[in-house]
This record gives sequence, structure tokens and C-alpha cells, in this order.
Amino acid sequence: MTGTTPLSLLALTQGEPAGIGPEIIWQAFLREPLLMRACLVVGDAAVFERAQAWVGAQAATRSVLDWRVQTVTTLQQAMDCPAQVLPVWQTGPRGAGCVAPGHITAQGGRSAADAVIWAARAALQGDVAAVVTAPVHKQALAAAGVSYPGHTELLQAEAAAHAGCSLAEMPVRMMLANDELRTILVSIHVSLRDAIEAVTHNQVLQTLRITHDSLSRLLGRAPRLAVAGLNPHAGEGGLMGREELEVIAPAVEAARALGIQANGPYPPDTVFMRARHTPDHPGEFDAVVAMYHDQGLIPVKYLGVEQGVNVTLGLPLVRTSPDHGTAFDLAGTGRADPSSLIQAVRMARGLSGTVSFTPCTP
Repeated sequence: MTGTTPLSLLALTQGEPAGIGPEIIWQAFLREPLLMRACLVVGDAAVFERAQAWVGAQAATRSVLDWRVQTVTTLQQAMDCPAQVLPVWQTGPRGAGCVAPGHITAQGGRSAADAVIWAARAALQGDVAAVVTAPVHKQALAAAGVSYPGHTELLQAEAAAHAGCSLAEMPVRMMLANDELRTILVSIHVSLRDAIEAVTHNQVLQTLRITHDSLSRLLGRAPRLAVAGLNPHAGEGGLMGREELEVIAPAVEAARALGIQANGPYPPDTVFMRARHTPDHPGEFDAVVAMYHDQGLIPVKYLGVEQGVNVTLGLPLVRTSPDHGTAFDLAGTGRADPSSLIQAVRMARGLSGTVSFTPCTP
């Protein structure tokens, strides 16, 4: 990196180049030019020139053809770009990301990973205020030899290396949020069988600690946390499983002893409704801690993928992303909806400056 710039600059990674990431980035710049004004796109400039043509083929977004892609080599250049210019920090060889839309390739995975790594390091060095990531494809990352299954784990590894600590000392959690509901996951991208094994006293307690610390800074007060059970009816007093009695409830009590406002475990089929906040029905809780990926993400996504934002908690940097995937079926059409990405940028700006970091003990 060369040069420094005010911390209002956000790094916006291209995502999987065979997916919709480059197109929704263009759409976001068109729809919300003021919001996107201080966003530095990180990736392959040739990918964005190609995506510009796809987006411009649609009548509603033909004005994108009046824009130009500009490769920048200093952060100040990105801040100084005039209107109707998309500033791109080139990572990797130009054109390396121009893979066929909708196809899983090692080349595409490498291009996506390079952008994330550059943005993470820029944020960790204090050169950008936050990182907003367009969707990557896990199979493409694996094909490229990336050792981590997704953004969360890759960012965790970069942050741990920067801090000079182990992955165990840099625990992170995934939060999916919209205006109505926040959920935080005990386990993330593992099989359901492994997710059940991950429901341990330490994992649940650590999730509650990370959630409490992160949301306290965001809300300006201690959050009210609900904890979902693992089993139907939260185990029904041990009739449908004993994890609630032997693991989750003791972890909740340990959290309460630390001053965390945690309650549960509650039946997972009703706790999300109790936490949901609407104008007519304020939620009982600020967030729900869910035991595994689909348990926590289905309720938020059902309320509207276009409004959901993925936030990584526990990192010494701000990272958000849209709550959808690469949408290979839409790639190359110019018709993908940028709403979730726009929400992710808004949330990143709101979260900037809220992060502090003290490594947790595992």
C-alpha cells in the first residue's frame, strides 16, 4: 500500500468473479452514489469492465455506460475520484478474474481470495475503516487451494496472524441481522453432525461473551440475549435430548455470573418470534444465539434476503456482507438485486469505530 487516507474509506471486495458480486457493486454505485462515494473496490479491474457491459444492457441501468473504471494505486486517489468513476485497487494480474459466469474455477477462487486478503490487511493496518465483502464461492476457494471454507474463517486467520496469536485466541462468530432480527451462531460452516458436537459449554459461553461485547458497543448498552435450544422444545426437560440441561443452561448461568443478560435455552421454534422487532411489537430480546447455521439463518433470511446483512463479530476490524450467495444463475445478466449489499455498506459505516480488541481465552 502507498499513502494514507482518512478512515472514512471502505474496502469493497469483488467476490467470486463468476458470480453476481461485480454486478451488484455496479448496481449499488448507480443506486446510492452518495453512500458509495468513499468505497474502494478491491479486485480485478477487467472483471468490472466486463460487468459494466452486462449491467448496461438493462434499460433501467444503461446510465452505467457513462461511468469508467479507474485503477488506483494510492488510497488518496480512491478518495479523490470524481463522480461516475469506479475506483479499483488491482489485486493479481489484470484479467485473471475474467472467468465464465456461473462456473467454478480455481482462477476465480484465487481472484476472490486475493481481494479479501488485501482488504483485510488494509483494515488491520488502519488504512480503511471497514471491509464489505461481496459473495465468494466455497468450492472455488477450495479449488484455488485456499485453506479456509469462507470469508469468516479467512478473515479470522488474517486477524490472528496480524495480532500474533493463534486462531483459538481469535474466536469469531457470525451474526446475520436486519431491522427486525439479529441472530448469532455458535458454529458456522460445518456439517450438521459436527455442529451438534460443537455445542459445548465453552463454545456457548464464548459466543455469549463475544455477542455481549460486540452488541454493547453497537447499542451503547448491555444487550438482552436469548439462547435457542438445540433440540425440539429445548429438550422438553430431557425427554428429547439432554444438551439443554447439561451444556446450554450451565453456559447461560455462567454468562449471567459475568454480568451478561442471557436467558434460555428457549424452544427454537418460537424464540425467534419473541425476539423479532416490528413497529407494532417490540422484541423481547436484542439478539438470539442459535446453536447452528441453518437454525439461526433461516428465520432472518425468511424475513427478506434483500435486507439481511452478515457481520463478523470478534474481529479487530469491521466486516459486513450481503446475506446471499453468488447466484450463479443470475451471473452475467445484469439483473441481480443490490439491496442487501447496500444495507451491508450502511451497516459497515454505522459500525466503523466501534471495534476494540482483546484476545479471548478459548
